[in-house]
Amino acid sequence: MKLARFAVAGQILEGALRDDGQLAVAGGGTYAPEEVVWLPPVVPTKVIGLALNFADHAAELDMKSPEDPALFFKPLSSLVGHGAPVVYPAGVDYMHYEVELAVAIGKRCRRVKAEKAQEVIGGYTIGNDVTVRDFVKNFYRPPVRAKGYDTFGPVGPYLVTPDEVPDPNALELRSFVNGELRQTGNTSQFIRPVPELIEFISMIMTLEPGDMIWTGTPKGLSHVYPGDVMRLEIDRLGALENKVVAE
Repeated sequence: MKLARFAVAGQILEGALRDDGQLAVAGGGTYAPEEVVWLPPVVPTKVIGLALNFADHAAELDMKSPEDPALFFKPLSSLVGHGAPVVYPAGVDYMHYEVELAVAIGKRCRRVKAEKAQEVIGGYTIGNDVTVRDFVKNFYRPPVRAKGYDTFGPVGPYLVTPDEVPDPNALELRSFVNGELRQTGNTSQFIRPVPELIEFISMIMTLEPGDMIWTGTPKGLSHVYPGDVMRLEIDRLGALENKVVAE
């Protein structure tokens, strides 16, 4: 099932995508996707990002993947939905997209073993870990300034339930800018697969329903500028599209 959160006439609704492309809400109401304002499909207490989880991405940055997962928090204030503008900060040089599988937690959990990780997953969605590369230096780690601007966390459009994603470690990822393919990869190339990430993170902190783990991006970064349209696709999860606008 593909679940969505959206706003219509100032009211926040939750619904599911039907086979005919309409969004159906409890009680029988339906809406066309073009009628709604898309919102992030979950409401997290935290978003945990993972750096350098693809060897080819680490290589393109001339970096090595760390021995332990390199984690950071994506601010909740950065989150926006499908179709929302992403603001290009004034004065920066190099801003880019990062297509990522986002894993949403389905129930409160702590100290989850990898073999039990599937039991706590509520679904999957697409995250765009927008980043200003100017600020990704050792001095600026963790990369709060690089990744923490408002609008730098597009996510959605849907939360896709686990029954529709038999293997989250075998999904194709693609990024397009203005229709041009810029980035490809497959979650089979993860250095640390989803169950291992859930085990590692839940050993540190309690995970709440709606919390997201953004699992890293493959090789293929490039500049985006005001006016560009970023379209990110992951097999089975749909497409997340956002336009870049000037500050």
